[in-house]
Amino acid sequence: MMLLVRPFPQYNQRIGNLCPSVPESGRLLAGKMSRAAERLRTVIHHLDGATASIRASPTSAQTLTYSPPQKLRYSFDTGILTPEQRLFYEENGFLLIKNLVSETDIDRFRKEFERICRQEVKVPGLIVMRDVAIAKSEFVPDQRAVSKLQDFQEDPELFRYCALPQILKYVECFTGPNIMAMHTMLINKPPDAGKKTSRHPMHQDLHYFPFRPTDHIVCAWTAMERVTRQNGCLVVLPGTHKGTLKEHDYPDWEGGVNKMYHGVRDYNPNHPRLYVEMEKGDTVFFHPLLIHGSGMNQTQGFRKAISCHYASGDCYYIDVRGTTQENIENEVKDIALKKYGMNELAFKVRHPSSTSVLVSYFFITVYI
Repeated sequence: MMLLVRPFPQYNQRIGNLCPSVPESGRLLAGKMSRAAERLRTVIHHLDGATASIRASPTSAQTLTYSPPQKLRYSFDTGILTPEQRLFYEENGFLLIKNLVSETDIDRFRKEFERICRQEVKVPGLIVMRDVAIAKSEFVPDQRAVSKLQDFQEDPELFRYCALPQILKYVECFTGPNIMAMHTMLINKPPDAGKKTSRHPMHQDLHYFPFRPTDHIVCAWTAMERVTRQNGCLVVLPGTHKGTLKEHDYPDWEGGVNKMYHGVRDYNPNHPRLYVEMEKGDTVFFHPLLIHGSGMNQTQGFRKAISCHYASGDCYYIDVRGTTQENIENEVKDIALKKYGMNELAFKVRHPSSTSVLVSYFFITVYI
């Protein structure tokens, strides 16, 4: 099983020490910090690892709007995030870093995606998906027929994204220094065919993942072009990462819904929403309990993004039987039985603290 979850042994030290020359252009706030912010950094440094809480007070230099009191539960002090960024993630469950991935890298990922779509390269274990609205149409071997690639860890060019130093230095802030790449995707959201199937229901990523602890999992999601409300940007419910994993199932949508596109069954529809519009190369990091989704692509072009879910090397697998995740486990079993001819014995639990190795792998494989 450990071969299916890709560790980064070369990053088992502090990533900042391995990449001293990486520029810090991705930071949201640049320039010299005010004296008030410097004091805040010092206080946070002392609070990390302690049980105390922090209360931000306005000063003559700036006004901080964070809700006091709070503990710094969701990030580590690695020297990369500013105090404001750590507190923003603490309150909201996501953090947008501008211009983090270069245009050169993104163009290389795009070319590799196109090569795969044209079937010029075969990638072991790669899952190629099509939107339900075009799944039964005549196959055209180009990007118009592909809505998503999953599990591209065996493609060296695409997997470079997961190992980019500028990505990993931020990932370490949320997982700690021992980092594993758990799941990979390249999303090619198609223009909506009129049935609204290009949208993605509001969901929590943890629904698809049978491993814990939750707070040491993070997603890095990079825009491969300009992402707006018109072409289906991410929409998030800030602060919902502080809750628990909710029950998920297929939404009752008239136009149909893509396989495995489960949605949260019960959440506050009046909760404030934020549409995360991004430029090419921008990257958003978010917590696995953050409720999020995406709207329809109402343009004539495809909206591309590349992403990887990371977890701490200390994470462990759990048995999801009797939990809200059991429905996705059963669906995965059915798919595996039909596609691979596996019998029920293959899914028996092999360790008291985990689901079967096989089921764990398929959870990751089919995650949407």
